[in-house]
Amino acid sequence: MEKFYLTTPIYYPSGKFHIGTAYTTVLANTIKRYKKARGYDAYLLTGTDEHGQKIEQVAMKEGKTPQEHVDKMAEEAKKLWNLMEIEYDDFIRTTQERHETVVADIFDRLMEQGDIYKSEYEGWYCMPCETYFTERQLVDGKCPDCGREVKKMKEEAYFFNMKKYADRLIQFYHDNPNFILPESRKNELFNNFLKPGLEDLCVSRTSFDWGIKVKKDPKHVIYVWLDALTNYITALGYGSQDDSLMKKYWPADLQLVGKDIIRFHGIYWPIFLMALGLPIPKQIYAHGWIMMKDGKMSKSKGNVIYPEPLIERYGLDAFQYFILREMSFGQDGTFTPESFVERFNFDLCNDLGNLLNRTIGMLNKYFDGKVEKYCDANKELDKTLENYAIGSIAQVENEFDTYYISNAIAETWNLVARTNKYIDETAPWVLYKEEKQEELKSVMYHLVENLRKIAILISPYMKHTSNRILDQLNIPENLRTWDTLHTYDKIANIQVTKTPDVLFARLEKEQEIEAIKGMMK
Repeated sequence: MEKFYLTTPIYYPSGKFHIGTAYTTVLANTIKRYKKARGYDAYLLTGTDEHGQKIEQVAMKEGKTPQEHVDKMAEEAKKLWNLMEIEYDDFIRTTQERHETVVADIFDRLMEQGDIYKSEYEGWYCMPCETYFTERQLVDGKCPDCGREVKKMKEEAYFFNMKKYADRLIQFYHDNPNFILPESRKNELFNNFLKPGLEDLCVSRTSFDWGIKVKKDPKHVIYVWLDALTNYITALGYGSQDDSLMKKYWPADLQLVGKDIIRFHGIYWPIFLMALGLPIPKQIYAHGWIMMKDGKMSKSKGNVIYPEPLIERYGLDAFQYFILREMSFGQDGTFTPESFVERFNFDLCNDLGNLLNRTIGMLNKYFDGKVEKYCDANKELDKTLENYAIGSIAQVENEFDTYYISNAIAETWNLVARTNKYIDETAPWVLYKEEKQEELKSVMYHLVENLRKIAILISPYMKHTSNRILDQLNIPENLRTWDTLHTYDKIANIQVTKTPDVLFARLEKEQEIEAIKGMMK
């Protein structure tokens, strides 16, 4: 069985996770489920990044120790992932001994082999990003990543010799053009950082205490990004007695990150791996942000929205459908209450829900709910629909394989729309009235078969809806797998439910828009 190792970034638990964090995790979970459905041994890692000055300060404000704060936040993360039914295989915390011990050893080794040296650092420091910048890197005198104020700081520090590996990384970019997705992110890194020349990276701090200590110089705390990035290998047992997972799954097949941290993953991370003599991940995908109508989510604007109230009111499947559908590959997406309600009512309720209800209703009316076997009595219309479905499935697979998840969903809904159109083309009510039994049987077969295919196609991100469709159609377990999608003669002698269950009840538009606005904080 071919392996597929997939990671989310480990999340910085300074505050509650909003739908932007949820998006990354839902995206990862969807890709994992798809890969499993295609027969891969898929392994998903997520977790929390728990060290650093910002954590220390947040904990102090709360009257807690940093450890007490991160313990609470890690439990909150797991609780949210449980609500979202994230099928992660491991949840790593950078305060765990399995991580801290190995990171200290890695720093020691890099020092011994001459990749890390001690000097003094003076530069512009961004507290939220925990990153130093040169004057040249600032944008209008502010942090180039988050746009916040920076502070001039000077301290003794250890540095990683980035210049030593710069040419090798540039060559790697040339040899692996699809290493960073989308291409625009790779071009940004190349033009803004690699081409002008890499600066050596400050990899320790002395101005705070909450972090992993340098073994040979314990007044120094290891830089949060050298600590955080290595989680992807420490979670697999790198540097420990049992490194069987490391041998099995590394290199990562796909690492998902937000666009704001692509520099750390696209430049620092591969260089650290080169220094350790380890393979580079196959692909890193930097997705966009979920934006609000008035820009980025911000508590000061009162426009932050969290996953929990949306899931509790509208269901997990509707929530996941919306955030995946709205986020085009590599681009920012926009969340508005209006667009959420519109997607729910039109895509889920009208298009998909009504297709299922109409099909089951007609089957019960015309054939006592029975579907016997494949036939194509409406030769031209049936073959046209079959060819469309087979082509659509191939397109969905292609979009999934290249991580254009929004496109895969859109193509699936094209199939939903085409199946609804088929009802209008064949007019089953007319065939029934004219007693054209074979033609009517053929229509019913094709509707049920397309619904079976649609249910399987949506299963990576709408598991409950998928199962409800398949259950109401009474599809046997052996016909619920991805590998049954590509032919049309599978189902036979099934009995659909007598009373169809409504998949999605239509929302009262103005009322629900106001309800969602009330969730924003």
